Amino acid sequence: MTKTRYLTGITPSGTPHLGNYAGMMRPAIAASRTGDVENFYFLADYHALIKCQDPERVNRSTLEIAASWLAAGLNPEHVTFYRQSDIPEIPELTWFLTCVTGKGVLNRAHAYKAAQDKNAESGKEGDDGVTAGLFMYPVLMGADILAFNANKVPVGRDQIQHIEMARDMASSFNHLYGEHFVLPEAAVDDNVATLAGLDGRKMSKSYDNTIPLFSTQAQLKKLIGSIVTDSRAPGEPKDVEGSALFQIYQAFATAEETAALRQAYAEGIAWGDAKTLLFECIDREIAPLRERYNYLMAHPQEVEAILRKGAEKARTYSGPLLHKLRAAVGLRPLTTASTAAAPKAAAKQGGAAFKQYREKDGKFYFKLVRADGALLLQSQGFDAPREAGAMIAHLQAAPQNLQSAMDNLQLGDSFSLSDVQLALKEIAES
Repeated sequence: MTKTRYLTGITPSGTPHLGNYAGMMRPAIAASRTGDVENFYFLADYHALIKCQDPERVNRSTLEIAASWLAAGLNPEHVTFYRQSDIPEIPELTWFLTCVTGKGVLNRAHAYKAAQDKNAESGKEGDDGVTAGLFMYPVLMGADILAFNANKVPVGRDQIQHIEMARDMASSFNHLYGEHFVLPEAAVDDNVATLAGLDGRKMSKSYDNTIPLFSTQAQLKKLIGSIVTDSRAPGEPKDVEGSALFQIYQAFATAEETAALRQAYAEGIAWGDAKTLLFECIDREIAPLRERYNYLMAHPQEVEAILRKGAEKARTYSGPLLHKLRAAVGLRPLTTASTAAAPKAAAKQGGAAFKQYREKDGKFYFKLVRADGALLLQSQGFDAPREAGAMIAHLQAAPQNLQSAMDNLQLGDSFSLSDVQLALKEIAES
C-alpha cells in the first residue's frame, strides 16, 4: 500500500515555548508514530536567512530547534529528519521552478504584498528593503515540497497560498516536461490548540508573554507565578472561562485532573495554590524532556550526526528525482541528446499537440494545433496554470468530454467537433 507522504518545515527561530509545544510539536510528533504515513521533517535554515543575517544566531537556532524536537520525542528512526541546507537538490530544483513560474504569480504572494503595503504606508518606494530572497520565498518552499513529492503539507491558513503556488509550479513543469510531480495539498487543522500567555493573550514571542519550553524548574515556577489572575480572594468562587492559568493547565493535565481543578475553582481555590498545581503538572511532563534537551545542547555532535544521517536518507528520494528532472529539461550528456530528442520530435510530426502559454493579461491559455500549425481548438483564459492543465487532462481522458466543455473553448476556423475529437483520440492512443 502506498503511504501518504507528509512534509513539515520548521524554521529555526529560537527555542520553542509551551504554546509551540502544545499547539504544534506534541501533536505532530504523535502523528509521526502512525504507520500509514511517511513523515519528512526538515529544519528550514535557508528560509531563516531571509530574515536573519546573524550567522551565529542562525547556527545556534538550528541546534536549539533540532534539540527541541528530538527531546520532545521525534524519533529519527521513524521519520526523515534533516537540515534543508544538506540537500543540494533543493536549490537546484528552486532554479528549475523559477524558470517556469511567472513573476506575476510571485507578485501576489502575501509576504511580498505585505512588505509593499508597509512601505506604501510609510511613504517609501514599494520595494524598499525587499530582498530577492523574500520575493522568491514561495519558489524555495515549492522546491522543499516537490523535491520529495509530498502529498500533504501541514500548514496554517496563512500558508495555504504557498501550497497553491507549489501546485501551480508542479503543473507548469509537468506540462512542459512530462509528469514528474504529484500536486501537493495543504493539510489544515482548524483545531490547533492556542495556549494563553502570561498576560492572558495568545502566547507569542511578539507579545513577550511566553513560557520557554525548556525553562529551568526555578524559571518555570517564577514565570507561572507571574500569570495574570483577577483579585478574587481565597474562598471566593473563580471562573475558568477566560482564565489563562486554567487553560494552560488543561493542555497538560488529564481529563480527571482538569475536572478536579474546575471544581476547585468553583470552591474558591487560592491563586497561589492553583499556580502550584500548574507548575507540578507542567514540570511532570517537561522535566524528562528538559533533561534530554540539555544533554543534546551539550553534545551538538550527536545532533549533527542525526541530521547528516537524515540527509542521507532524504537524498535517496531527492537525488534520483533531480537526476530525472535534469534529463527532462535537457541537462544531460551530449551523447544522449539526439536519441532522447528523436522520439519527441517524431511524435510532434505525427499529429496534433496541446500548447499552454500565458498572455499579457496574466491569464493562462492553451490551444490544440495540428502538426502543420493549423489551430483546432482555443481555450479561454484561466487564472492559474493548473486550471488550464486540468482542462487539458479532462479532454485527453475522454474525447467525448469536448462537447460539455465547449463553454470554455472555441473551435478553430473550418474545423468541427468531430475533427477535434479525432485529434484528441489520436493523442490518447499515442
